[in-house]
Amino acid sequence: MSGNTYNKIICGDALAALKTLPPESVNTAITSPPYYGLRDYGAAGQIGLEKTPEQYISRLVGVFNEVKRVLRADGTLWVNIADCYAGSRKGAALYPENAKKYKQGTNRGLIGQKAVTAVTYGECKEKDLVGIPWLLAFALRAAGWYLRQSIIWAKPNPMPESVKDRCTRSHEYIFMFSKSPKYYYDAEAIKEQALTTDAAQPRGSLGTSTLNGGRRKQDGAGNPTYTGFNARYFSKEPPLMRNKRDVWTVAPHPDRTGDAHFATFPVELITPCVLAGCPEGGVVLDPFSGSGTTGAAAVKYNRKYILIDISAPYIEIAKRRLAEAERQLTVFNYGEAANE
Repeated sequence: MSGNTYNKIICGDALAALKTLPPESVNTAITSPPYYGLRDYGAAGQIGLEKTPEQYISRLVGVFNEVKRVLRADGTLWVNIADCYAGSRKGAALYPENAKKYKQGTNRGLIGQKAVTAVTYGECKEKDLVGIPWLLAFALRAAGWYLRQSIIWAKPNPMPESVKDRCTRSHEYIFMFSKSPKYYYDAEAIKEQALTTDAAQPRGSLGTSTLNGGRRKQDGAGNPTYTGFNARYFSKEPPLMRNKRDVWTVAPHPDRTGDAHFATFPVELITPCVLAGCPEGGVVLDPFSGSGTTGAAAVKYNRKYILIDISAPYIEIAKRRLAEAERQLTVFNYGEAANE
């Protein structure tokens, strides 16, 4: 494979651009496709303003089928997607002033134009939750993907909502799919610190019960001693680590790049996807790359990237962002060498 295949940003339709990539050439794909009925990118052929949710899902399935072709046999796909309500008519596509309130919103000067096509909601009744994330998950499963997990992105600081007949939304989904039943997944790379500590479980509170095969006893002076798991659990050794849970609490935050001011999914949110789904030196693909968050995460953790987006303004933002990420990495590496 030629050297210029990697670390590239392609401006164009996702499906058409993916067709130019060689088969089984990337390790993992991490993306957040345009949300249904949210906003107008001002680009012909954009996804997200289809007449019905079914048409929207069908187009996404077509794109992700092509993603499957370019994934290695042991590759994974991570998709961040949110739901919407039928009949609200308050998406940024119809109300450009609302664009800046959403993760995929942007500043007024860049996009935020009124949609030329008003979306509908098929058979959904007004006020129905459409179920977009699960419609996509089941459609991709039917298309041959292995639906491995639904991960909850919990937002501790969600956008306020003026609704009085339901709870405020404070989460989105990240679905993990695999191309094959066995796939690359580095669980060790994303382990998290166990929350059960001495503070949560005081010494001596176990009595003579067992905990994961360990037992509390007493020495000759009546002091508690521990065996097995408990010996490490109550020791001064480094904290125990556990398998990462499927609820990820990450605060959304605005990202400022040059003349843009918009909300993206945070690098912290997709870092586990990069580390678990792609070995160091491997290739990460994002067919809806927006401002280049996936590429920035790939650079930070020594992975290569291929980014695709239909919006020329976003491509320019991503180029500047990736150039800065690579510059910072170079400075960091130089600093490390100087200290050796």
